[in-house]
Amino acid sequence: MKVPLLDLKSQYDDIMPSVREAFEKIFATHHYILGPEVAELEAAVAKYCGVKHAIGCASGTDALVLSLKAIDIQPGDEVITTPFTFFATAGSIHRVDGVPVFVDIDPKTLNLDPDKIEAAITEKTKAILPVHLFGQMAEMDKIMAIAKKHNLKVIEDAAQGIGATHRNISAGNYGDIATLSFFPSKNLGAMGDAGMCLTNDDELAEIITLLRTHGEHPKYIHKWVGLNSRIDTLQAAVLLVKLPYLTKWTKQRQENAEYYFQNMKDIEQISLPHILPEATSIFNQFTLIVQKRDELLEYLRKNDVGCNIYYPKALHLQECFSYLNHSKGDFPESEYASEHVISIPIYSELNTDQQDYVISKIKEFYQQ
Repeated sequence: MKVPLLDLKSQYDDIMPSVREAFEKIFATHHYILGPEVAELEAAVAKYCGVKHAIGCASGTDALVLSLKAIDIQPGDEVITTPFTFFATAGSIHRVDGVPVFVDIDPKTLNLDPDKIEAAITEKTKAILPVHLFGQMAEMDKIMAIAKKHNLKVIEDAAQGIGATHRNISAGNYGDIATLSFFPSKNLGAMGDAGMCLTNDDELAEIITLLRTHGEHPKYIHKWVGLNSRIDTLQAAVLLVKLPYLTKWTKQRQENAEYYFQNMKDIEQISLPHILPEATSIFNQFTLIVQKRDELLEYLRKNDVGCNIYYPKALHLQECFSYLNHSKGDFPESEYASEHVISIPIYSELNTDQQDYVISKIKEFYQQ
């Protein structure tokens, strides 16, 4: 049996006629830039996430850059974030000339540890940028309390967290702004790059909307130096077709996760994802903490089980951030995670036979 890490072909099999129909409509009108589908998608995502405004842009990375610019991060301003995340989180802070300030993660949830944030706050700190990693929200109630105490802005990196909740509040409703990625592997994925900013703040929504078109208003008049970062109309059309399926797909991922929980709980050499009782995860990834990680990775791949490492090197140890003067040992929980995590298939179309095969190969490896 072959079990891919993600099976986009299966996902698109049923909806491809609708995607083609949506494309044909655009081909007939030739509204390729900010066509009506963009506004329709923004309204639909805002409703799904329970926020006032959703502003489409070219990628999840651009959504972070636009958000940081919107809250007026200036050169030298410090933004607190996690070193255990996709590169774009800290990379976007650098791109706006801010300074990424790393705070270690909770070893169970792998999210930013709120109990370690205040020690990192200085007079230069302007914002906190938590990540809803692998589909579980960071502990936003604690983070927002800290932000309020110190008068800091908060941007939720919800690239992996659309539809996730913490204390029954959906991702995007805690921070000043939240960002989404519609990269094809996400729970709601486009056919290429696309992203979105979410906010309940009218002024921030207006700023982001202007920033995504070079800060232009009216035409050829520029208040700010923005980006060329509009969501493509074709991508918006794809996402409009897929959005009505998202709740169902998320439920299927959660059911697949529960099957793993029930059938792998006795494997001593692995730790299953730790989901807080006050949280719901959308399981963008199903990430294990395991012993002999690299050997397990090789074994699973040899047996045609899709798997990957998210993420193999913590950001504070990346060469491009050497100017921050960090060294190995500075953030031990993040470093441990990067050396022991492995993600296995969790996509909604995954069937029980495939899951049984994945589980059997993991057990087989450790029994050897």
